[in-house]
Amino acid sequence: MNKVVLMGRLTRDPEVRYTQTNNTLVASFSLAVNRRFVRQGEERQADFINVVAWSKTGEFCSKYFKKGQQVGVIGRLQTRNWEDDKGQKHYVTEVVAEEAYFADSKREGDTSNFENTFGSTISENSEFTTSSDDELPF
Repeated sequence: MNKVVLMGRLTRDPEVRYTQTNNTLVASFSLAVNRRFVRQGEERQADFINVVAWSKTGEFCSKYFKKGQQVGVIGRLQTRNWEDDKGQKHYVTEVVAEEAYFADSKREGDTSNFENTFGSTISENSEFTTSSDDELPF
C-alpha cells in the first residue's frame, strides 16, 4: 500500500504548468512538515516535501493555496528519474496529491473571504479542520 498523509505549511505559492501532450494542468509546491519530536535544547526541525497535484486537484491548489498557509494533503509517494541533455541522471521523490484540504484554524476577528467562501465546505469535507474547545463533545 502506498498512502501518504501530510500536514504542513506551503513554502511557496503553487506553480502551474500544462503537459505538452494533452494540456493537462499540474500544480507543484513544497510543504514544510514539522517533525514530531524535538530534542531537548534544539529547535524544531521540518522536512521539505515536494508535492504535485494533477487536473482538478491541481486547479484547486493553484487557485486557493498560498505561501505560508497550512494545508493537508493525502496522496501517494512517487519516484521518477530522467536523463538530461548532458547525459546526467536525475532522481526525484515526490508526493502525488489525490486530496487537498485547508488546515488553518479560523482566526478570531478574521472576516476575510476565505472564511465566508469556504467555511462550510472545509468543516464538512476536511478531517484536518480544527475547532474550538467549546465544540468538543466531551
